[in-house]
Amino acid sequence: MLIDFFYTLRAAKLPVSVKEFLTLLEALKLGVVGPKTPQTHEDDTTPSGYKIDDFYFLSRATLVKDEKHYDKFDRAFAAYFKGVELVTDFTQEVPLDWLKKTLELDLTPEQKAAIEKMGWDELMETLKKRLEEQKERHEGGNKWIGTGGTSPFGHGGYNPQGIRIGGAGKNKSAVKVWEQRAYRDYDDTQELGTRNIKVALRRLRKFAREGHLDELDLDGTIRCTAANAGWLDIKMRPERHNNVKVLLLMDVGGTMDEHIARVEELFSAAKAEFKHLEFYYFHNCVYDFVWKNNRRRFAEKFPTWDIIRKYNKDYKLIFIGDATMSPYEILQPGGSVEYSNDEAGAEWLSRLTHAYPRFAWINPEPQGMWQYRQSISIVQQLMAQRMYPMTLKGLEQAMRLLSH
Repeated sequence: MLIDFFYTLRAAKLPVSVKEFLTLLEALKLGVVGPKTPQTHEDDTTPSGYKIDDFYFLSRATLVKDEKHYDKFDRAFAAYFKGVELVTDFTQEVPLDWLKKTLELDLTPEQKAAIEKMGWDELMETLKKRLEEQKERHEGGNKWIGTGGTSPFGHGGYNPQGIRIGGAGKNKSAVKVWEQRAYRDYDDTQELGTRNIKVALRRLRKFAREGHLDELDLDGTIRCTAANAGWLDIKMRPERHNNVKVLLLMDVGGTMDEHIARVEELFSAAKAEFKHLEFYYFHNCVYDFVWKNNRRRFAEKFPTWDIIRKYNKDYKLIFIGDATMSPYEILQPGGSVEYSNDEAGAEWLSRLTHAYPRFAWINPEPQGMWQYRQSISIVQQLMAQRMYPMTLKGLEQAMRLLSH
């Protein structure tokens, strides 16, 4: 059974060896992870009967030797073991069977328009009361926590400013997402299918001679040889490098999952073009800290104030994100979907743009959708309208702005 799993990992270009695969089989045979039910055969080496999470961590520990391959492993694992979805608790236990999507509710535009939007404080207080009052599963409707309804709490229904509990987002407007998510680092080794992105980024160039004498100075060699009565006089000079300094802040997770491939191409091109490139991640909006590794984003934080102090104003600041979120996440203290932030995201965006006069925001969301996203309009205002689509023309415009 696990032979196909092994080939799935190899097809995903993971450096998994036969020896590591045999180690996994040996670990299963020795009972390193326990089955949910007693096994009928002691020598059963399949994951049948084992908790999928336990098998995931065991197989990752035995087969993957470098953290940079975790994302590829996750994608291959999900492709082989389909249908696994994790849901976590919020203040009290919310049974998983409440959250399973058993009803798809299609509302007319008139019905959607009729749903009243709650304010932030009322929304949070109401959720707390519902969790205290509700004792059973509920499907549909406009009050209780459940699935497929118009209540602002639950999953699978519609409410323009609600709290999603479990499952994947649908309408991209949830204020809080009460589930543990593992965002993944963008792959800077992504092969580019076109050179257009690199060509666009080269508009942001400031070449300088530096380093060892490792480049032939052809003009200088000709000039000195001619002056030396034809005797060859070879001249060398330091190679030219793009001396531009770039600070790249990238949105990751949530709605950005739809744009991973394009962002990876841009990230890969940026690392190839800019010698002085510093990058950090954020989710939806920048707050008081950012991170470099998504799997350790809570353990290895970089305070945003430290970023501002560390990199001087010579750096060009580039944001990459779809700016698609609840307006609360930008304007309201405590609006972050990750934790309770003391200051609004708008304050931090203003501080960053003040610290780095040359800045731009690259948005992978199709420009035709911008007018329908209130949060994009807010970010555009905070960016002084320096938001550009992730297209060849958009990148050229952004690089031209940053080069001035």
